[in-house]
Amino acid sequence: MDKVRSTQTDERVLLVGVGLKRASRLPGLEAREAERESLAELEELARSAGAEVAGSVFQMREGLDPATVIGRGKLEEVKIEAQMRRAPLVVFDGSLTPGQQRNLERATDCRVIDRTQLILDIFARHARSREGQLQVELAQLSYLLPRLTGRGTELSRLGGGIGTRGPGEQKLETDRRRIRERIGKIGRSIETLRRQRSLRREARQAVPLGTVALVGYTNAGKSTLFNALSRAEVLVSPKMFATLDPTVRAVRLPSNRRVLLSDTVGFIRDLPPSLLAAFRATLEEVQEAALILHISDISNAHHAEQDAEVEKVLTELGVESRPRLRVCNKIDRLSLEELAALNHGAANAAANGSVMVSALVGTGLEELLRRIDQAMPVDPIVRLQFFVPLTDGRTLALVHALGRVLRSEVRDSQMAMEAELPESVARRLKLQATSSRA
Repeated sequence: MDKVRSTQTDERVLLVGVGLKRASRLPGLEAREAERESLAELEELARSAGAEVAGSVFQMREGLDPATVIGRGKLEEVKIEAQMRRAPLVVFDGSLTPGQQRNLERATDCRVIDRTQLILDIFARHARSREGQLQVELAQLSYLLPRLTGRGTELSRLGGGIGTRGPGEQKLETDRRRIRERIGKIGRSIETLRRQRSLRREARQAVPLGTVALVGYTNAGKSTLFNALSRAEVLVSPKMFATLDPTVRAVRLPSNRRVLLSDTVGFIRDLPPSLLAAFRATLEEVQEAALILHISDISNAHHAEQDAEVEKVLTELGVESRPRLRVCNKIDRLSLEELAALNHGAANAAANGSVMVSALVGTGLEELLRRIDQAMPVDPIVRLQFFVPLTDGRTLALVHALGRVLRSEVRDSQMAMEAELPESVARRLKLQATSSRA
C-alpha cells in the first residue's frame, strides 16, 4: 500500500502562510508576528525533511476561505510564484481538509501538502525502532484514508455520483479496504510491542529506580543535555524531530543513588492530536516518569511562547501536576549583557525552580544533578545511624556504593556508621538488624 508521499531530497518547495487579523495562535505575540514566526518554523521543518525552500508567500486575512484557504486572487499569485521559482511542491502552514487540498492542487498545478503531512514525512525519516516505524505508518495511513479520492493517477479520482460509478468506484473501495486492513494489522502489532515494553518497564520498577523524563520544544537541546548527563551518544542534530525513538540511560546522582534518564521527542506548536499516536513510545516514558525536566532554550527570543506550547502538550497527557524541574539551556549563546541580566535575576529564577545550564559546554550540570537529587520523589534519601559487623563486607560495600557515609568508627567488632542512604537501602539495613537481634 502506498503511503503518503514524502518530499525528496533537495526537492524545491514553496511555503504558504496564512494569518488571521483578529487572532494570534501564539500567546504573547501579535497576530502578524505570530504567524510569521510559525512560517519560519515551517521553513525549518521543510529543511529537516530534506527540501530546498525556494521561497514563501504570506497573507493576512479576515477569515479563511472554505474552499482554498487563501482565496482566488492569492491562489493565482501562488501559482505564478511556484512556476517562477520552479517549485513543484507547495507546503501550507496549517491543516488542510481533503477538499481544500484537491482544490489547491487543481488551481496551482502543483502537489500540495500541509504541515501535518510534512511532519509525518520527518517522522518517517527519523523513526529507527520497529515500533516507531509502525507508529509512523499508522499515522500516515490514517491521514491518507479520507484523502483517497482525487489523490492522483495511482488512486481513483472517481468518488461516486452520476457518471462516476463502475470500475473506478470499485478501485476506490478496494484501496480503502486495503488501508483499513493494514491499519488493523499495524494496531495489533503495536499493541504487542506495547505489552512487551510494559513488561520491561515493570521489571525496571521492581528495583526502586525513578525515571526522569526530558521534555521540551524541538531543538531546545534535550539530546545534548541527555548525552552530557548520561555520557551516552544519542544523535544530536539541529534538524527538527531528530529524536523520535525513546532512549533510557542510568545516571548516578550526588547522593550515590541512581535514576533512569529518558530522552523524548521534541514538541512543536499546532501539533494535530492525531499525530500524538506517533509519539506514543516516548510519551509513555513521560507519563511514567517520577520527575519531568522541562528543557527551555533560553537563548530563543520566543522561549516563553515555546514553553507555553510544551505546557499544552503536558496537560493533554495528564501530567501537568507531576513533579517538575525547569532547566534553562543554552546560556552559552547569550551575550555578556544578556548573561549579566540573567545572573542578576538568578535569585528569582532559583525561587521559581529553574536551573541555568549549558549542555554544550557543561556549565551548571553539577547543580542540575543536585537539584534532581533533591526533587526526585522516588526512594528519597534518609539519614541513618547503624552498626555493621566488620565481617559483613557485602553490607559495607553496599552502603559505600549506594549511599554517602558521613561518619564511621570501629567499636569492638562492629563499624558504627552514620550515612545518607536511599530509603529502600535503609529499610533493608533495618530488616537485617531486626533479624540479627532475633
